[in-house]
Amino acid sequence: MMYIGIDLGTSSVKMILCDSMGKIINSVNREYPISFPKEGYSEQNPEDWYNETIEGLKALTEGYGDKIKGLSIAGQMHGLVMLDENDELLRECILWNDSRSSKECDYLNCEIGVKKLTEWTANIAFPGFTAPKILWVKNNERDIFDRCKKIMLPKDYLVYRLTGEFVTEPSDASGLLLFDVKNKCYSKEMLELCSITEDMLPKVHESYDKIGTVKKELCELFGWGKVIVAPGAGDNAAAAVGMGVTGGNMCSISLGTSGTVFITSDKFTVDEKNALHSFAHADGGYHLMGCILSAASCNKWFLEDILNSKDYSECEKGIADGENNVIFLPYLMGERSPHNDPYARGAFVGMSMDTERGDMIKAVMEGVCYALRDSVEVARGQGIVIDEVRVCGGGAKSSLWCKILANVLRVKVLKTNCQEGPSFGACILASVASGEYESVKAATDNTVKVVSELMYDEEAAKKYDKGYEKFTLLYKSLKDWYRYEK
Repeated sequence: MMYIGIDLGTSSVKMILCDSMGKIINSVNREYPISFPKEGYSEQNPEDWYNETIEGLKALTEGYGDKIKGLSIAGQMHGLVMLDENDELLRECILWNDSRSSKECDYLNCEIGVKKLTEWTANIAFPGFTAPKILWVKNNERDIFDRCKKIMLPKDYLVYRLTGEFVTEPSDASGLLLFDVKNKCYSKEMLELCSITEDMLPKVHESYDKIGTVKKELCELFGWGKVIVAPGAGDNAAAAVGMGVTGGNMCSISLGTSGTVFITSDKFTVDEKNALHSFAHADGGYHLMGCILSAASCNKWFLEDILNSKDYSECEKGIADGENNVIFLPYLMGERSPHNDPYARGAFVGMSMDTERGDMIKAVMEGVCYALRDSVEVARGQGIVIDEVRVCGGGAKSSLWCKILANVLRVKVLKTNCQEGPSFGACILASVASGEYESVKAATDNTVKVVSELMYDEEAAKKYDKGYEKFTLLYKSLKDWYRYEK
């Protein structure tokens, strides 16, 4: 039998079709626009997600309809989708990288207080999270807020359109800031604070549960039989599953549009400094996560928008993994972990008359790795041992970037047999919901294999230790400047 994994990303929806052993049979990618109405604003039309998904599924499954057993979705986290009493969209979705709710975050963190937020939700407020967005709509678009009857996350909207089931699951719900992560239920205190009720939010199931089937009319359109649906997972949790990062004491890193450090745990834990997020995992456990808002998107910006090149491999030719006097801060959309600073912005520092194009390209890669190290150092400071990581995302396709990552973090970098992390993880969750495997761990044991290992170089790591010291000093030096006249 075959399984469909959908990754509802920021720039496109990626779909793969896998067999029960994880072999990819087919893949489709459909793009859609993103809008930036004002500085710090980031929005998308959920109808675009649905339309492109429908067209993509037609192409993905042509000729395989009678073999498809299950479907699941990984999705960009934290987005705010609002529907009225007729299930019509009230506005465009406010995305995860939108920073307009900084004032609402200040209210939550300073007036309500970090202690209470952590007690209620295991996390503090970040502009990317969903609850501050709800408060922003309440404060700035009152008519829309008053007409709202359903609130959901991006992937849950897609599940709702495909199945009619109003559901979510703990890994994605953890980023709402409306969710009691430890007990895997909604926080009554946060619902009251945001002036919403629990019936406005989706029912919570585990990521691998069977929650329904694809609508009959859609199955007829695609030529499918009965297709079981699992609620899926947030993109980072799904990516971790897709790399076999299940159970406790494992670490994965995603070099996607954003960048994440994902550390699994069998038990619920909270970062006392609130620099890392405490979330539920798609395997039924928990994880700590550090997120930087701009990772591979920094590379895309510099190569495509500044250098006017889409030939990434050509741009990397001749660049050696060595000492670099140029430092890059990757805060193009503000920053989340560990700074929680929506005002932060990118910067190149240290250029001289002999600085070359390659120095700046490498500085972008290094800057992203330094920012990821910020989260790794927080985890290590809590006694968590991180000596190897599994990587995925567009940036992981670059051997140079993986080498830099290994040296900056002083870790062994592993790649697995499938680099389609979130969509592959969604396939695995669909196979569990369909009864192919008894657990997520059993599924990953049978479908995920390590195919390459890259160890760090001690001499290069020493140089990057010094570079990291400069990097951390640079943010501290510019922190107040970012806020000048804001």
